[in-house]
Amino acid sequence: MSASTEPLALDAADAAASTTDGTTTDGTTTDGTTTDGTVTDAASTVARLNAAFATGRTRPVAWRKAQLRALRRLLVEQEAVFAAALWADLGKNATEAHTTEIGFTLNEIDHTLRHLDRWLRPRRVPVPLSLQPARARTVREPLGTVLIISPWNYPLQLALSPLVGALAAGNTAVVKPSELAPATSAALAEWLPRALDPRAVAVVEGGVPETTALLEQRFDHVFYTGNGTVGRIVMAAAARHLTPVTLELGGKSPAVVEPGTDLAAAARRIAWGKFMNAGQTCVAPDYVLAVGDTAPALERHLTEAIRAMYGADPAASPDYGRIVNERHFDRLSALLGDGRLVTGGDRDRATRYLAPTVLADVEPDAPVMREEIFGPVLPIVRVPDLDAAIAFITARDKPLALYAFTASARSKARLTAQTSSGALNFGVPNAHLAVPGLPFGGVGESGTGGYHGRHSLDTFSHTKAVLDKPLRADTLRLAYPPFTARKSGLLRRFL
Repeated sequence: MSASTEPLALDAADAAASTTDGTTTDGTTTDGTTTDGTVTDAASTVARLNAAFATGRTRPVAWRKAQLRALRRLLVEQEAVFAAALWADLGKNATEAHTTEIGFTLNEIDHTLRHLDRWLRPRRVPVPLSLQPARARTVREPLGTVLIISPWNYPLQLALSPLVGALAAGNTAVVKPSELAPATSAALAEWLPRALDPRAVAVVEGGVPETTALLEQRFDHVFYTGNGTVGRIVMAAAARHLTPVTLELGGKSPAVVEPGTDLAAAARRIAWGKFMNAGQTCVAPDYVLAVGDTAPALERHLTEAIRAMYGADPAASPDYGRIVNERHFDRLSALLGDGRLVTGGDRDRATRYLAPTVLADVEPDAPVMREEIFGPVLPIVRVPDLDAAIAFITARDKPLALYAFTASARSKARLTAQTSSGALNFGVPNAHLAVPGLPFGGVGESGTGGYHGRHSLDTFSHTKAVLDKPLRADTLRLAYPPFTARKSGLLRRFL
C-alpha cells in the first residue's frame, strides 16, 4: 500500500533526562508518555509494554474480547470525530469514510469476535504409529509486543485493522500513525488510550525520527503498510533483531478487459475502484490493458461512468477527495503528459484537486507506466490478445492485485494459472478486502505476509507444537541403543 516515499533516517532521538519526581525535564513521565498521554520515548514505551505482556494480562480471551468491544464502542461513539479527521486529511466524504474505514474496521471486529473462540481452540493432529501412545496438538500463543506502522491513504483502517488482529492474538501493541494524515493521527493518539488498556496499547505520533527510534527497538513482530522503499528499511531494521515482518506494499495493479464483456458495467466498476479516495488506494486499478478492439468503447464508457459518479465538475462533488499534499500533487501532475487525454486533467494545486483522469494510447514505457501511480490517473494500454496481456503482466513486478473483466472461463483459468499476484479478482476491483475469509497481502515486490480475519490471528500468533507421550509404557525402548540386528530390523519396518 504505497504511501509516503520519503526514506527513514536511522538516527535515534536522544532520551530526555529524568528527574526524581518521575517526570523529565521536558514534561514527560519516565514511562515514555507526557502528562497528556503522548508517547515520546520509544525505548521506555516498548519496555513498559513488554512488562505488561510479561504479567500475562493480555493472554486471557476475556481481556482480548473486552479490548475488541471497547474499540468497537469507540468507533461507533466517536464516528463523527474520525470522519471529520478523514475529511481534514483527505477530503474524504463521510459515507466513503464509513464504508472504507470506520465500517470496514467494525466488520473486522465483529467477524473476529464471532469466530475467536473457535480460532483459538487447540487443534489435534494425528500421531504416527511409531510414537504411539501419544497425543499431539497445536496451540496458538501471542507473540509479545508488536509494532504497527500505518500509512496516510486509509489512516484509520490501516492502523486499526491490524490492531484488531494483534489484540485478538493477545499481544501488546505500539501503533504508529502516519504524520501525513495529522488529523487522523491526532484523533487516534487522543482516543485509543482512552478506550483501550493503556498498559497494553500505545500510540506514537511523529515522523521519521520517531519511526526510526521505534525501529531500533526489539519487537516481536513489525507490521508495516506503505511503499517498497521504506519497506526495505523496515525489513533491514527488523533483521537486526531477527524480528518477523509483515509488509503490505503496493505496485501497479492491472485491469485486463477482454472483448465480449459488458464494457459499460466494467467501466463503472473500474471507475469506482480507481477513483475512490482520489485514486490513493493501494489496490486501485493502476492501469488498464485493453485487449483487442475494446479501447475505444471503454474510453467512452469510462468517461460516462466518471460523469455519473462525480458530475460534470468533480471539483464540486462532495463525494470526490483530494490529494494528500502538494508533493504528491506535483508528482501526479507530471504524469499527465503521457498518451492522449480522454477525460479529466483539470487540477488546482491550492486545493490539491486533481480530476479523475483517463489517458489513452499510452506507451508501455511511458513515465506513467514506470511507477505506481497512487492517484486519479488511469492509463489505457492496448494489447492485441490475452497472450500479450499475460506477457505484459508477468514481465513486471508481481502486483498486489490483478483484475480481469472477461466472459471467458478459459481466460479466467489462464489468468489464474499463468500470473502471480497478491489477489486475483474477476469482474470487480478492490472488493476482496471486504471478504474476511480471504487473506489480504502481496507477493514479491508487492509485499509479504497477509491478514484479515483468521489470517490476522495467524500473523500475530505463534502456532506451537505440543506432544504428550506417557512415560509408561516406554514404547521408545526399541529406539534406544545399543542397536541389535533385531532392533534394526524392527526400526526399519516401523519407521
